[in-house]
Amino acid sequence: MSQVFGVANLAVTTASAASPEVARMRALALYRKWQKSVPDIMKLHELNIPTSSIRAKIREEFEKNRDVEKLEVRDILYAKGEMEYQEVMNVWKQTNHIMNYFRKEETPAKPTTFLDKFYEGRF
Repeated sequence: MSQVFGVANLAVTTASAASPEVARMRALALYRKWQKSVPDIMKLHELNIPTSSIRAKIREEFEKNRDVEKLEVRDILYAKGEMEYQEVMNVWKQTNHIMNYFRKEETPAKPTTFLDKFYEGRF
């Protein structure tokens, strides 16, 4: 909650994980940090999205990389996750950048049949 009141979120020094277990623990800690910060993120960026949707999107982003085995790749993903967190919490990302994560859920499906495309003017 301190981020909301003007305390900047400082950069985290990156280091290589010594083992897969260390990499796993760092990823879980980062995941928990993101989840705990959801109320602050909503306040900072004035989001009109349910908390559950934001938490589900965070989980989805972490689940994308669940099966990564290489430690080097895990280290890079961890560093990117920390950078993303810092950018969001320091309001270096604007609301439209955050809303891009939710774009595919909000946009209507594109027409697939010829008549649907014709009616929309995309034939």
